[in-house]
Amino acid sequence: MSIVLIRSLILYIVVIFGVRLMGKRQLGELQPSELVITILISNIATLPLEDPDIPLIVGILPILALVCYEAVMSWVTLKSLRMRRIISGRPKIIIRDGQIEQATMRDLRLSVDDLMMALRSNQIFDVSQVQFAIMETTGTISVYPKPEYQPLTQGDIKLKKATLNPPVAIIQDGIVMNKSLAMIGYNVEWVYQKLAEHRLAVKQVFLMIADSTGACTVIPKKRGDKE
Repeated sequence: MSIVLIRSLILYIVVIFGVRLMGKRQLGELQPSELVITILISNIATLPLEDPDIPLIVGILPILALVCYEAVMSWVTLKSLRMRRIISGRPKIIIRDGQIEQATMRDLRLSVDDLMMALRSNQIFDVSQVQFAIMETTGTISVYPKPEYQPLTQGDIKLKKATLNPPVAIIQDGIVMNKSLAMIGYNVEWVYQKLAEHRLAVKQVFLMIADSTGACTVIPKKRGDKE
């Protein structure tokens, strides 16, 4: 049993290392080649766990080889548009000016139910409201509504508002995030001053969020949580 646990830990570290090298995309955002590599890695990793007689290196080497191959192919597709289109394909327009491109949908084997579900996820229930809908190479559908159906923005009504960066977490579970603090232009002394107003110490804070204007939200730890 201990051998299986040790093997599991080693393979876990190797797989995490490989996935990190491949990037931080979600499963639904993977290109076809990345999805294939991910499936192969998961299958290969199980072999040394199912059969302890298989040397661990037999599982590790193919995983590292696949990760290296994916890194090389990523570099090639980055430099070559032709290779990128061969491996990943190209986006396809499935709705143009409110009209469904039925031939393209047949080529993509995309059903009407799939299309309507994608439109509903973009808060659109009428195909005629769509200027363009594009099937991306990851399988997701991007929707661009017609101008009269687009949400009103501040730019449309000529409203000028100061550009501010979004608030960031500067304390997480009693630990000060120095990089986040530097992003909003404050120092640790400012944090202590704000916490003093709430009569809290850093270790007593579960989450503190602040922005560059100095506005902040402090959520203390609940009683019973370790400090």
